[in-house]
Amino acid sequence: MDQPGQPGPDRRRTGFQLCPAQEKINGWIPGPGADLDLISTLLVALGLSLDAFAVAVSSGMSIKPMRLRYGLTMAAFFGSFQAFMPVLGWLAGTGLRSLITGVDHWVAFVLLAAVGGKMIYESFPQRESKPSADPRRITVLLLLAVATSIDALCVGISFSFIKVAIVRPALIIGLTTFGLSLLGFYIGKKVGRWLNRRVELLGGLILVLIGIKILIEHLR
Repeated sequence: MDQPGQPGPDRRRTGFQLCPAQEKINGWIPGPGADLDLISTLLVALGLSLDAFAVAVSSGMSIKPMRLRYGLTMAAFFGSFQAFMPVLGWLAGTGLRSLITGVDHWVAFVLLAAVGGKMIYESFPQRESKPSADPRRITVLLLLAVATSIDALCVGISFSFIKVAIVRPALIIGLTTFGLSLLGFYIGKKVGRWLNRRVELLGGLILVLIGIKILIEHLR
């Protein structure tokens, strides 16, 4: 207990030393100089979720009869993995950050451009093949969720390199993916074939533009 007349400890200084891992925890929490602006975060979330949206549209085209539980289950799988993968990538990138100091913005740009370029390439007509797996099966859903969230893993790594706090982007990406996946599942029957390729193209363009924005901001 502090003695009367004597100044107590400066809790604003010592408070961060109460937990040895506090410095790492602080990086998870949005704060001054460590947060991606909301518009950019929403655009990244949209770009990543459009990949899952396209798969949901395809699944909606093939599942008969359509049931609400199928759409909710698919959206929950896609949203959960899209939220988890950026965190996993962020943690992996944290260990590599010290090795790329000085070129971290270039690495972030290359990763985002590569993911966006891949989505743009896949948006053009490829050799069609009939789906042989039932997206209502949990094992198939698990594989689809992993496949559509690999891009989010790369984005999480890029966020770590430019020291962006990860909690808010991960939550926004997950919720956006959940909503768009559920929507895609239900509109698949009506406009699925026309919409499927175009959303992948849009998602790729968005990620490339975000990568260019990050690069320009760091080169100023």
